[in-house]
Amino acid sequence: MLQKKYQKSSGIILLLLSFLIVFTSCSQQSDTGKNQDGSKKEESTVESKKSTSDDEAEKTVSESVPANSAQTTTSVNGDFDYSKYTLIEVDGGDLSGYRKPNSRVDIGFGDREYWAFTNEYGQLIRVEAKKITLQNSKTEDVLSSGRYYSDEAKVPGTESPDLDEGHVIADALGGVSNAYNITPQNSILNRHGDQAYMEKVIRDAGGCTDFVAEIQYPNTQTQIPSHYKFTYKIHGRSITDEFDNVNPDEVNKNLGITTGGSNTPPQTNTVPANEPVSSNEDVSKVDTNRDGRVTIAEAKAAGFKMPITRDSWLYKYMDDRDGDGLVGE
Repeated sequence: MLQKKYQKSSGIILLLLSFLIVFTSCSQQSDTGKNQDGSKKEESTVESKKSTSDDEAEKTVSESVPANSAQTTTSVNGDFDYSKYTLIEVDGGDLSGYRKPNSRVDIGFGDREYWAFTNEYGQLIRVEAKKITLQNSKTEDVLSSGRYYSDEAKVPGTESPDLDEGHVIADALGGVSNAYNITPQNSILNRHGDQAYMEKVIRDAGGCTDFVAEIQYPNTQTQIPSHYKFTYKIHGRSITDEFDNVNPDEVNKNLGITTGGSNTPPQTNTVPANEPVSSNEDVSKVDTNRDGRVTIAEAKAAGFKMPITRDSWLYKYMDDRDGDGLVGE
């Protein structure tokens, strides 16, 4: 009797243990599933926050940088609208003479920022730089010729024997040689005339600021300019050089200023007509770079008209290269 009761009790205990094992197993599976769901939910929340954070950051950057920021640069004098011109990149040594219309190109060698602009006809109409930095052959890759590149862009017109591939901003002043810095320029003007003297003034002064070149053409079909106007500042003093794209020797000959190749200039007993009324022979008012010499550009800026003749008090401070008694003829 006792044995049957013990067997019955043992059966009940085994049944309870089995039930307990099953219950515990189900409970653990439930907790595991709950934990997995919770982890996924938490992971989803973190990812959502990350996405939101990235989106907000992108939105902040987008709002802080104007979409057309490259076109909002301020011009040298604040009087020229850059936004009308498409910013493009052209290699400094590109020999192509073609220019894209309504474009803006950086023509400064290295880190310099010199900006060139074309009109709707592809004509180079303006070049400007807030600061002209001279070429440095010790730190820059300069050829033995003193140039950055062995040749210049073949702008239509430069094939003419009396026209040079003239730099608007010379190599010595940090300009490149592509079509956005080259115009067909009279060779005498470029090598010995106003253009050459202007470049010398800037070199002698160690550079300049607020440089602007405005270039005019006789019509919309040609790439050969008819007139140049340069404005710039040296030691805070404003200088303007303005001249036609012609042979200055021919112009002066037609005006009777030269004497058909004679080295003796016309003689006169009167005060030269190109002498400012209040000159009072103070060279310091003309010699802006204080080097003891006066250039054509410096003389023009002081109110003198070219040419400067031998009987002018200023003549002795100037460079008469051909010894004919005339400077800037």
